[in-house]
Amino acid sequence: MMIGSINIAVLLAALMVAATPILLAAIGELVVEKAGVLNLGVEGMMIMGACVGFIVAVNTGSPLLGFIGAALGGIALSLLFALLTQALMTNQVASGLALTLFGLGLSALLGQKYVGITPPRTPKLDLGFLSDIPFFGRALFSHDIMVYLAILLVAVVWWFLKYSRAGMILRAVGENHDAAHALGYHVKRVRVLAIMFGGACAGLGGAYLSLIRVPQWTEGMTVGIGWIALALVVFASWRPWRAMAGAYLFGGIVVLQLNLQAAGVKIPVEYLAMSPYIITIMVLVFISSGKARGSLNAPGSLNRPFHASN
Repeated sequence: MMIGSINIAVLLAALMVAATPILLAAIGELVVEKAGVLNLGVEGMMIMGACVGFIVAVNTGSPLLGFIGAALGGIALSLLFALLTQALMTNQVASGLALTLFGLGLSALLGQKYVGITPPRTPKLDLGFLSDIPFFGRALFSHDIMVYLAILLVAVVWWFLKYSRAGMILRAVGENHDAAHALGYHVKRVRVLAIMFGGACAGLGGAYLSLIRVPQWTEGMTVGIGWIALALVVFASWRPWRAMAGAYLFGGIVVLQLNLQAAGVKIPVEYLAMSPYIITIMVLVFISSGKARGSLNAPGSLNRPFHASN
């Protein structure tokens, strides 16, 4: 299907690819914030995952090992955040910002020798006859496995938070950590595990950029995607399926503006490039004002430090 010079099937396929790193980072941060922790270091963990995943994949020749290394790199950086905020009781906002700066600097140092190198190719998942379906095969069933794992992760997180006992404990910690502690739950243990999960997801999102979407290593290649993921958690009202919708909305805007540029639309490139961020800000302003404010369900203990002596 074509509209002018834009192929809609190709556009939808590109949308799913563009949305995947945002979705991975956002769903990880959603779990972290559901536990009552605000980690503004998503950008730093993503760029570290992009760097470590690229280095591991290039040196081993295995994209799978690259993604595993990226998840471990994100976890390592998240543990630093957990140490600062859960053990040393530092300010979560300041620690998250410091984590982002640290991740950006460390990844730039580690990745110096890998600029211009091509990583091993990540194969697309063979879905048999589904890939041969006209239009839908090209748009929905011709992707790498990470696209589908990201969607599956959304479903798992939704089920975990809504139906599992561990998910209910996590939500209890995020809503009222003092009450959860009084009931015998280990608040800091739950939060550290949630922070590690968020770090792993951010690392995977970063690796998706450097191994599949681009694919190459470039200093600062996340270009604000971590901050968009943070905004999407609010946009989603801390609900997994809404986070997925928001990620696909943002991914669609990114892909559309690139296609409009390629189609020769007479709009300055700078306006098209900043359009995804403007629309994200507009959405956040809308849902945070008036009647839309009532739809928000932020965890009650979000960004509140926990003192076991209380």
